[in-house]
Amino acid sequence: MSIGADQREVEPGGFRQKVQEAFELQSVLVPFYAVLLSFIVGGVLIALIGVNPFTAYWALLEGMFGSKDNIAGSIARSVPFMGSALALAFAFRAGLFNIGAEGQLLVGGITAAWVGTWAWMTDAPGIVAVPVILLAGAFGGFVWGWVPGILRAKTGAHEVISTIMLNSIALFLVRWIVNSRDPLILRDPAASVPRTESISDTAILPTIIESQPPLHWGLFVMIGVCLLIAFVLKRTTFGFEVNTVGANPHASLYAGISVNRIIVLAMAISGACAGIAAASEVSGTNQLFQPGTFLFIGFDGIAVALLARANPVGIIASALLWGSLLSGAPLMQQEADVSIDVVRIIQSMVLLFVAADAIVRYLFRVRGEAGSHIQATSSGWA
Repeated sequence: MSIGADQREVEPGGFRQKVQEAFELQSVLVPFYAVLLSFIVGGVLIALIGVNPFTAYWALLEGMFGSKDNIAGSIARSVPFMGSALALAFAFRAGLFNIGAEGQLLVGGITAAWVGTWAWMTDAPGIVAVPVILLAGAFGGFVWGWVPGILRAKTGAHEVISTIMLNSIALFLVRWIVNSRDPLILRDPAASVPRTESISDTAILPTIIESQPPLHWGLFVMIGVCLLIAFVLKRTTFGFEVNTVGANPHASLYAGISVNRIIVLAMAISGACAGIAAASEVSGTNQLFQPGTFLFIGFDGIAVALLARANPVGIIASALLWGSLLSGAPLMQQEADVSIDVVRIIQSMVLLFVAADAIVRYLFRVRGEAGSHIQATSSGWA
């Protein structure tokens, strides 16, 4: 009797099963297929407006990777997304939804810019000034993440509501600090647009390639933070406690874990990740702070984290894809006459297919994943 195609795929010892077992690709397949489906749907939309999708996508690829400067610019564009995605992913592991990366980026960025203009920073060597400005950004984000953590632990206030409200508070607070002329707080009086003064030259992260935006050492800082968070979650007692609380807070409490302590620390550390990313942008890209610098980056970080399945190492690849798409979009618009909004549609489709992964699993016959952090936390929140 002949064996059907479906049986061949799932039979023990089948080629696909062996590949998945050897490389543990099961958790990677859904995001990969989600991206593939999103580009297919985007291609259909492009065709409907009368443009050849292959021409449009080729222009997109050229904008992303067509030259050394384009590659460097794409990588540089991804750096802040690593921090904003980590802000969600780390809290996610503790069963929390940190929607406040936008505010944590703003507070971390303004703190770093303020510290970067201190008088003694001018005379400090770079080996001291650069870590100080990065730590200042981390501290600003840490405090802005600590607040909703305390509110959740002490009062039961849901972190989704409190972080969204804190985003608005951070936005208007930062605007006031930078825009205000009377009193003059952090605004550069010599500038024609609202912005802070430039940071000390010693506090600037070294540039690797003069692309647009410039690729600087902030890339290695954020990759290091991603790897550090991955190590903490997998190899430390604290990481075990974070994962345990995220899986079952009631059982964690019964086992002697201080759930409230984990909640506060998880939110604060999440904010610190966003703050470091903001500081690296202030130090490496702009050398000053403007209120609109981190517009939408915090919310894009949610999509990047979901695409990476809340995996700190996976966030590196997801952020590179996200930043590259945004970097290549202008050339697609210029050469193929396709709106930049199409890239946003594709990114939204990625998020949709990752969130509604049952569609992807059905179409590509991918087995379900037991114990997924995304599924467990989402169902718990619902």
